[in-house]
Amino acid sequence: MGEIAEHLKEIRERIAQAAARGGRDPEEVRLVAVSKTKPAAAVAEAFACGQTIFGENYVQELVAKQPELPGGLCWHFIGSLQSNKVRQIAGKVDLIHSVDRLSLAREIDRQWGALGKACDILVQVNISREETKGGTSSEELIGLVRELAQLPHLRVKGLMTMPPFFDDPEGARPYFRKLRELADEVRRAGIPGVEMRELSMGMSGDFEAAIEEGATLVRVGSALFGERHYH
Repeated sequence: MGEIAEHLKEIRERIAQAAARGGRDPEEVRLVAVSKTKPAAAVAEAFACGQTIFGENYVQELVAKQPELPGGLCWHFIGSLQSNKVRQIAGKVDLIHSVDRLSLAREIDRQWGALGKACDILVQVNISREETKGGTSSEELIGLVRELAQLPHLRVKGLMTMPPFFDDPEGARPYFRKLRELADEVRRAGIPGVEMRELSMGMSGDFEAAIEEGATLVRVGSALFGERHYH
């Protein structure tokens, strides 16, 4: 068994255990393998081991890797997305995790509409109010979701957040809990066409706490593929 296969097995076991602790069905939690800076060969190896969802942070990496890999992979765009790059990924990703403003949403709507398709999105919320992170504020969330719901080629499926970095994953737990509470608020608002089915939260260092608090998508990179080496 290769290193990626071993890591994948271990992560799946940890997901199942965290789900059990949270009184949840492990099937409700899906692993997004974050493949940024990793070669297509590493993605192919994980895919051969049964991993199907891959998350990319950079448009240029996504469009470079996709042609090198077999069909059947499910691609999520999880990084900060500039409106002028949307056209390059139109129709090529199954879910965008990082929609945080109306101008970006309008461009996604326009580009997917040109293909006669609709794009599934998550709304990114900056619960910690860190200036270095994208995301709408908790206070502006429902207003933004109401506007996104008007766009015919977008489908709001849930929320995403990135808490501040903590050495102890327990530090991130209140941020995960808050995202779940915000999803409940959006649900209660009863906005037509909007679902709060997905909560994208938790990364290599804190995904277990995120699962206990309700995550349905956990974004794990270094724990699966090994540490990243930036050139």
